Amino acid sequence: MTVAAPEGTARTAIITVDDDPGVSRAVARDLRRQYGERYRIVRAESGQSALDALRQMKLRGDLVAVILADYRMPQMNGIEFLERAMDVYPGAKRVLLTAYADTSAAIDAINVVDLDHYLLKPWDPPEEKLYPVVDGLLDAWLASDHRPVPETKVVGHRWSARSSEVREFLARNQVPYRWYASDEPEGQRLLEAARADGRRLPVVITPDGDALVEPADAELASRVGLATTPSKDFYDLIVIGGGPAGLGAAVYGASEGLRTVLVERTATGGQAGQSSRIENYLGFPDGVSGAQLTSRARRQATKFGAEVLTTRDVVGLEAKGSARSVRFTDGSTIDAHTVILATGVSYRRLAAPGLDEMTGRGVYYGSTLTEAAACSGQDVFIVGGANSAGQAAVYLARGAASVTILVRGPSLQRSMSYYLIEQIESIPKIKVRTCTEVIRAEGGDHLESLTLRDTATGETETVSAQWLFLFIGAAPLTDWLDGVVVRDERGFVVAGPDLSVAGERPRGWALDRLPYHLETSVPGVFVAGDARAESAKRVASAVGEGAMAVMLVHRYLEKL
Repeated sequence: MTVAAPEGTARTAIITVDDDPGVSRAVARDLRRQYGERYRIVRAESGQSALDALRQMKLRGDLVAVILADYRMPQMNGIEFLERAMDVYPGAKRVLLTAYADTSAAIDAINVVDLDHYLLKPWDPPEEKLYPVVDGLLDAWLASDHRPVPETKVVGHRWSARSSEVREFLARNQVPYRWYASDEPEGQRLLEAARADGRRLPVVITPDGDALVEPADAELASRVGLATTPSKDFYDLIVIGGGPAGLGAAVYGASEGLRTVLVERTATGGQAGQSSRIENYLGFPDGVSGAQLTSRARRQATKFGAEVLTTRDVVGLEAKGSARSVRFTDGSTIDAHTVILATGVSYRRLAAPGLDEMTGRGVYYGSTLTEAAACSGQDVFIVGGANSAGQAAVYLARGAASVTILVRGPSLQRSMSYYLIEQIESIPKIKVRTCTEVIRAEGGDHLESLTLRDTATGETETVSAQWLFLFIGAAPLTDWLDGVVVRDERGFVVAGPDLSVAGERPRGWALDRLPYHLETSVPGVFVAGDARAESAKRVASAVGEGAMAVMLVHRYLEKL
């Protein structure tokens, strides 16, 4: 069987990775003999070198059709390599080369890395054992949407708040884009081609060549391929919020056969999705970025059949008999048997003069991943004493001249994990100023200075600053639930045993049983993650609560 490479894809590659030079050359030789005229055969002798090659190919816009990796490799075995390669080329077909004794590991890898095939060594003769496998995988790859997504172009001003918001929206939703400054030649050429005068920015040019001037998030989402409209009117489960708890609930709900839709108002991942490095999450000893974790979780959820809707803001929840109705800002509704509230929290705004005016122009709530490159060689300030602030400091210190963490309290020990405190203490570029708060921000078209106050002495100091990132507090996104479910004085949703007093049913509870553990004061409506009162505020616990909420959803549905 002859597999034709797609037209115009001379740079499409087949990758082979094996630490044994003899085996590596033999695999590459056999592949080149059969496919060398139509595909580029790339050989590597370690997982790390193969990852480096994949990243370079990604930057060049090359395509990768098939990756073959040996299981037994030092430092990084074949499964670990394929798992990391998925983040670079998720559409490439994956093959694990194994000895007979390793077949159990290969079978396990089918679930771990969505393995497409495992191939026993030796594969002689290749005409019988190797080529038919690769032919089939190439056919499947060619039949899929393997082409790279053409880049969206964003033209804006460096210190435009809306330009910053658009970049953040695209980045968090895993939409490839390229940034062009409006005052640089290429940016001006794009504005001229789009017939935009440059006074209304940003201008977003879609892969189809359409120019969107100052687009709202909903318009942007619909034009770059994100789903915004539900396919059904009724579901088994509506998950509101796309952070770790919501994604966990969507994965477990859909994988267990529930008709599941996840509704997210901005981008999946929540606060965790903006984290540069999460190092205390089970199963990732070397750490994982919030974007990577979010991307994998979202792929899992959609793989099992969950719908994921973005830019849909939920403003109402109502019980209608056995149905639970969710209302959007445009007045439309969707109904379900059950709802899981996983709305998470947002960073609190700092009420200091000048900060609102400078937001998006040097002052950012989160956003370190999007803005990090522009901070290179400059002095950066961070406000906050919890893990998100510590992770941002460590990440930004890679390129910044200095990073100063400003903390109102006397130390970091109360709110930051010990491993992060140790990392911060080991990085000379990072300085921690305790008992310090920002009381003013000043600047012209962007941030230029901050006024700091020592909370112990009352003394003030003005420092030069162009970059300020804030990670303060946790405000639950539950105002829209006022009068619908019971919340505590800070707005967090009360659930389960906390609703009952001395084992008695809560007021207004119509069922004979007490609320389940994560069930709110409305039967069939559950809460998971940071929005729940007294929750742990950690990624792992949020994911666990999302999964647990689905288990309780099943228990609730059994009694309908």
